[in-house]
Amino acid sequence: MENYYRELVCFLNAKLGNRQVAEDVVHDAYVRVLERSSETPIEQPRAFLYRTALNLVIDGHRRNAVRQAEPLDVLDSEERFAPCSPHTSHDQGQRLEMLERALDELPAACRDSFLLRKLEGLSHVQIAERLSISRSLVEKHIVNAMKHCRVRMREWEAH
Repeated sequence: MENYYRELVCFLNAKLGNRQVAEDVVHDAYVRVLERSSETPIEQPRAFLYRTALNLVIDGHRRNAVRQAEPLDVLDSEERFAPCSPHTSHDQGQRLEMLERALDELPAACRDSFLLRKLEGLSHVQIAERLSISRSLVEKHIVNAMKHCRVRMREWEAH
């Protein structure tokens, strides 16, 4: 399924006119596909991945999000600037602590790739140059970091 990554990014970039948004949507699509709970194998992985990515774009437009489908709502810029009750900010503080704990569990290159992308907004090429690794490894690190954080945060929220 990884063979479709660049192809899908190019396809969405042509539709959206923004490569970083296209990369974010593709990451989220991969995470959704990797996390799906169904035991049934995907018969046409390429078509399934495209459909998932397009659904994410449509959902993003429906929400009128400037940035498409950020996978970890803790990182949404809207939430950071929205005035909120002390209870809400306490919950967000706990979620940020959980996110930091989950990120601390990752290997350094994986964590750094994720943070450079999500917090500093660097492109995959810039991250690859900064960390002296290949672009495809950066892509894998980011997808793995997102999946790990999501899984760990769900586990912790369940307890």
